[in-house]
Amino acid sequence: MSLEITISDAIKDAMRAKDKVALDALRAVKSQVLLLKTEAKGAEVSDEQVISILQRMIKQRKDSSEQFLAQNRTDLAEVEDAQSKIIEKYLPKQLSPEELEAEIKKIISETGAENAKDLGKVMGIASKTLAGKSDGKSISSMAKQLLS
Repeated sequence: MSLEITISDAIKDAMRAKDKVALDALRAVKSQVLLLKTEAKGAEVSDEQVISILQRMIKQRKDSSEQFLAQNRTDLAEVEDAQSKIIEKYLPKQLSPEELEAEIKKIISETGAENAKDLGKVMGIASKTLAGKSDGKSISSMAKQLLS
Protein backbone atom coordinates (compact mmCIF):
# COMPACT_ATOMS: atom_id res chain seq x y z
CA MET A 1 0.00 0.00 0.00
CA SER A 2 1.36 3.38 -0.94
CA LEU A 3 2.22 6.00 1.62
CA GLU A 4 -0.36 8.35 0.13
CA ILE A 5 -3.15 5.83 0.77
CA THR A 6 -1.84 5.17 4.27
CA ILE A 7 -2.05 8.89 5.06
CA SER A 8 -5.58 9.12 3.63
CA ASP A 9 -6.65 6.22 5.85
CA ALA A 10 -5.00 7.90 8.84
CA ILE A 11 -7.01 11.06 8.15
CA LYS A 12 -10.21 9.01 8.36
CA ASP A 13 -9.06 7.41 11.61
CA ALA A 14 -8.20 10.83 13.07
CA MET A 15 -11.67 12.08 12.12
CA ARG A 16 -13.31 9.13 13.85
CA ALA A 17 -11.14 9.63 16.94
CA LYS A 18 -11.76 13.41 16.87
CA ASP A 19 -8.00 13.95 17.14
CA LYS A 20 -7.71 17.57 15.96
CA VAL A 21 -3.90 17.78 16.11
CA ALA A 22 -3.42 14.61 14.04
CA LEU A 23 -6.15 15.66 11.64
CA ASP A 24 -4.57 19.08 11.05
CA ALA A 25 -1.11 17.57 10.51
CA LEU A 26 -2.31 14.85 8.14
CA ARG A 27 -4.52 17.22 6.17
CA ALA A 28 -1.51 19.49 5.66
CA VAL A 29 0.45 16.50 4.31
CA LYS A 30 -2.43 15.51 2.04
CA SER A 31 -2.63 19.09 0.78
CA GLN A 32 1.07 19.09 -0.15
CA VAL A 33 0.69 15.73 -1.91
CA LEU A 34 -2.28 17.02 -3.92
CA LEU A 35 -0.32 20.16 -4.80
CA LEU A 36 2.53 17.99 -6.08
CA LYS A 37 0.07 15.93 -8.13
CA THR A 38 -1.38 19.10 -9.64
CA GLU A 39 2.09 20.34 -10.59
CA ALA A 40 2.83 16.94 -12.17
CA LYS A 41 -0.42 17.21 -14.14
CA GLY A 42 -2.13 14.29 -12.44
CA ALA A 43 0.79 11.88 -12.53
CA GLU A 44 1.14 9.40 -9.69
CA VAL A 45 3.21 10.53 -6.74
CA SER A 46 5.91 8.08 -5.62
CA ASP A 47 6.57 7.16 -2.00
CA GLU A 48 9.99 8.85 -2.30
CA GLN A 49 8.28 12.12 -3.20
CA VAL A 50 5.88 11.77 -0.27
CA ILE A 51 8.81 11.05 2.08
CA SER A 52 10.49 14.21 0.81
CA ILE A 53 7.31 16.17 1.58
CA LEU A 54 7.13 14.63 5.07
CA GLN A 55 10.75 15.54 5.81
CA ARG A 56 10.22 19.10 4.62
CA MET A 57 7.07 19.48 6.74
CA ILE A 58 8.80 18.12 9.85
CA LYS A 59 11.68 20.55 9.36
CA GLN A 60 9.23 23.44 8.96
CA ARG A 61 7.42 22.48 12.15
CA LYS A 62 10.63 22.14 14.13
CA ASP A 63 11.82 25.54 12.90
CA SER A 64 8.46 27.08 13.80
CA SER A 65 8.58 25.49 17.23
CA GLU A 66 12.03 26.97 17.88
CA GLN A 67 10.81 30.41 16.84
CA PHE A 68 7.75 30.15 19.07
CA LEU A 69 9.89 29.10 22.02
CA ALA A 70 12.21 32.05 21.41
CA GLN A 71 9.16 34.30 21.67
CA ASN A 72 7.88 32.52 24.83
CA ARG A 73 4.85 31.09 22.99
CA THR A 74 4.99 27.57 24.42
CA ASP A 75 1.33 26.98 23.54
CA LEU A 76 2.04 27.31 19.82
CA ALA A 77 5.36 25.45 20.08
CA GLU A 78 3.60 22.46 21.67
CA VAL A 79 1.17 22.24 18.74
CA GLU A 80 4.03 22.32 16.23
CA ASP A 81 5.93 19.63 18.17
CA ALA A 82 2.86 17.41 18.38
CA GLN A 83 2.21 17.72 14.63
CA SER A 84 5.85 16.99 13.89
CA LYS A 85 5.69 13.77 15.96
CA ILE A 86 2.56 12.66 14.10
CA ILE A 87 4.16 13.26 10.70
CA GLU A 88 7.35 11.42 11.78
CA LYS A 89 5.30 8.23 12.21
CA TYR A 90 4.99 7.97 8.43
CA LEU A 91 8.71 8.19 7.70
CA PRO A 92 10.84 5.06 7.37
CA LYS A 93 12.78 4.00 10.47
CA GLN A 94 15.44 6.63 11.13
CA LEU A 95 19.09 5.60 11.41
CA SER A 96 20.73 5.72 14.82
CA PRO A 97 23.88 7.88 15.10
CA GLU A 98 26.02 4.72 15.01
CA GLU A 99 24.27 3.41 11.87
CA LEU A 100 24.55 6.82 10.23
CA GLU A 101 28.27 6.97 11.01
CA ALA A 102 28.80 3.49 9.51
CA GLU A 103 26.90 4.41 6.32
CA ILE A 104 28.83 7.66 5.85
CA LYS A 105 32.17 5.90 6.49
CA LYS A 106 31.21 3.44 3.76
CA ILE A 107 30.39 6.29 1.37
CA ILE A 108 33.66 8.06 2.22
CA SER A 109 35.66 4.92 1.41
CA GLU A 110 33.74 4.38 -1.85
CA THR A 111 34.35 7.95 -3.02
CA GLY A 112 37.94 8.09 -1.81
CA ALA A 113 37.27 11.31 0.09
CA GLU A 114 40.12 12.36 2.35
CA ASN A 115 39.39 15.81 3.79
CA ALA A 116 36.80 18.58 4.09
CA LYS A 117 37.38 19.60 0.46
CA ASP A 118 35.72 16.33 -0.61
CA LEU A 119 32.57 17.03 1.42
CA GLY A 120 30.56 17.83 -1.72
CA LYS A 121 31.20 14.39 -3.22
CA VAL A 122 30.24 12.63 -0.01
CA MET A 123 27.12 14.75 0.57
CA GLY A 124 25.86 14.21 -2.98
CA ILE A 125 25.86 10.44 -2.60
CA ALA A 126 24.86 10.40 1.08
CA SER A 127 21.85 12.65 0.49
CA LYS A 128 20.52 10.30 -2.18
CA THR A 129 21.23 6.99 -0.47
CA LEU A 130 20.13 8.05 3.01
CA ALA A 131 17.05 10.04 1.92
CA GLY A 132 14.19 9.35 4.30
CA LYS A 133 16.43 7.49 6.73
CA SER A 134 18.08 10.57 8.21
CA ASP A 135 17.69 14.33 7.90
CA GLY A 136 20.16 16.41 5.91
CA LYS A 137 21.44 18.27 8.96
CA SER A 138 22.50 15.03 10.68
CA ILE A 139 24.09 13.68 7.50
CA SER A 140 26.02 16.91 6.97
CA SER A 141 27.31 17.20 10.52
CA MET A 142 28.40 13.53 10.61
CA ALA A 143 30.17 13.84 7.23
CA LYS A 144 31.97 17.02 8.34
CA GLN A 145 33.02 15.33 11.58
CA LEU A 146 34.38 12.27 9.80
CA LEU A 147 36.24 14.28 7.13
CA SER A 148 37.94 16.71 9.51
